Amino acid sequence: MSKRFEGKTIVVTGAAQGIGRGVALRAVAEGGKVLLVDRADFIAEVAAEAGSANAAGFVADLETHEGAHAAMAFAARTFGGIDILINGVGGAIRMRPFAEFEPAQIDAEIRRSLMPTLYACHAVLPHLLARGGGTIVNVSSNATRGIRRVPYSAAKGGVNALTQALAMEYAPHNIRVVASAPGGTTAPPRRVPRNAAGDSEQEQAWMREAVQQVTESSFFKRYGSIDDQVGPILFLASDEAAYITGAVLPVAGGDNG
Repeated sequence: MSKRFEGKTIVVTGAAQGIGRGVALRAVAEGGKVLLVDRADFIAEVAAEAGSANAAGFVADLETHEGAHAAMAFAARTFGGIDILINGVGGAIRMRPFAEFEPAQIDAEIRRSLMPTLYACHAVLPHLLARGGGTIVNVSSNATRGIRRVPYSAAKGGVNALTQALAMEYAPHNIRVVASAPGGTTAPPRRVPRNAAGDSEQEQAWMREAVQQVTESSFFKRYGSIDDQVGPILFLASDEAAYITGAVLPVAGGDNG
C-alpha cells in the first residue's frame, strides 16, 4: 500500500461507521495521522482497529459549531496541525414523499446532512490557513436527483454549493475544496441507526421505492461497495489531485445526480 499521506494530519468526520470508517482506516494505512470524529461513543474502538499510534478517536456532536471547533482544536493539539479535512457526516434519516414530512423532520435532515459539513469547514479554516494551505473533501451525494428524500437532497445540494463557493474563495490561500458524490452504497448494518425511532411498514415501503430508483438509475443496475467510495475520496484528498478544486465527483455507477 502506498504511503501518500505520510506527514499529513487528516480529520475524518462520521468515522464510526460506513464510508467514513473505511476512509479513516485506509488513510491510517497509507501513512496519515488521523483523527476519527463521531458522536458515537464507540469511535475509540474504531480508531483502535487501525492498530497505530497515528489514529485517535474523538467524540463530538458536529451538528453544533462547538462540536466542530472542539474536534479541530483536539486534532491540532494532538498532531501539531491539520492538513486535510474529510467531511463524512450525513445520511437520510427518513425516506417518504415530501408532502409527508413534518416540519421538524425537514429541519432534522438539514441539520444532519448540511450543518456538520458547514460547521466543520468553518472550524478547520484557521488551522489550514496557519498551515499555509490544505484540502477539504466533502462527501455529498448523487441524491440531489432522487425520490423520497427531498430534504436530504436539498442538504446535499447545499454541500455542493458550499464546495464550489469555498473553493473559489480560498484558492488564493492554497486551500483546495472538492467533493465526492456517492451513489447507493452497500454497507454493513449500522450500530447506530439513522432513524432511532425505527421505520414503520409504510416508511419501509417508501424506502424500497427509493432503493429501486437508485438501483435502476445506475448504469450497472446495482449498488456500489464501501471500497468503491473510499478510493475516490482519498484520491481527491491526496496530492495526486493537486490541480482539482471546486469539483464534485459523482461516484454512482453512471448516475450523476
